[in-house]
Amino acid sequence: MQSINLGEVDGLPPVDWATIVEKLESSAAPAPDAVNARSTWLCTVNEDGSPHLTPVGALWVDDAFWFQTGPGTRKARNVGRDKRCSMALSIDGADVVVEGNAERVTAPDALARLAKAWADQGWPAEPDGSGAGITAPFNAPAQGPPPWNVYRIEPGSAVVTSSVEPGGLTRFRF
Repeated sequence: MQSINLGEVDGLPPVDWATIVEKLESSAAPAPDAVNARSTWLCTVNEDGSPHLTPVGALWVDDAFWFQTGPGTRKARNVGRDKRCSMALSIDGADVVVEGNAERVTAPDALARLAKAWADQGWPAEPDGSGAGITAPFNAPAQGPPPWNVYRIEPGSAVVTSSVEPGGLTRFRF
């Protein structure tokens, strides 16, 4: 991993990636009572090259972001055509933007592990019997009917802005 301290000109220290990973793994929200504190935003590339930004119920598992969506959604069509995307969220003490490629996951063991991770956070997901994705008693109506596809975004790069003293702004390349 390579890091570039983008705040060095302003006398800011580099951000420690290991600290950010700890917070991502623990789902450390910016403030315990913050409304929508764990909103995660996925940006994909539309057919005309413009960005498409949408909130998703993403997870950080095994050093990657994971999200699910119906096969007919714009984000699914976008990553099916152009895998480049980014995920953005606020965690306790920092804002994080990760860029990478979305890869659809169909391995039964991975789907089971991710379904359990979503269920552990309160969304009762489980692997779909067809092996195509996951299912649950409910989802956002715009996702369409189950099964929903699961995607993994392995970070290619990340930018982290620290919001705690002394601050910091660092780009990481993986």
